Amino acid sequence: MEELTKKEEEVMRILWRIKKGFVKDVIAEMEGPEPPYTTISSIIRILVKKGYVKNRQYGTIHEYYPALSKMDYQKFLLKNLVSKYFDNSFENVVSFMVKENDLSKDEVNEILKTIDKTKSK
Repeated sequence: MEELTKKEEEVMRILWRIKKGFVKDVIAEMEGPEPPYTTISSIIRILVKKGYVKNRQYGTIHEYYPALSKMDYQKFLLKNLVSKYFDNSFENVVSFMVKENDLSKDEVNEILKTIDKTKSK
């Protein structure tokens, strides 16, 4: 698995949200000025090639749907981030966030409670 480009990720987010659709459906969900049909079609074909998207063909028309769940991609991204920037240590991630004031003491305690609950199951 590889990280998606910003545009690829934008298309995937739309497909995860709408579950399935045609190129025109993806374009309709995009914010800002409407991108060219051929651009979005090309991005979707790249996503198919990469294995992130599958399609059903109806004559010459293709309906697209995610081949990978949003959760699986999130797991991949998080593991990749922790591996690249935090020496494969979630402890380093939490420590960094506390030092940068991104997590309060209460939030750290909530994380610890969540970890305890998860381990109990």
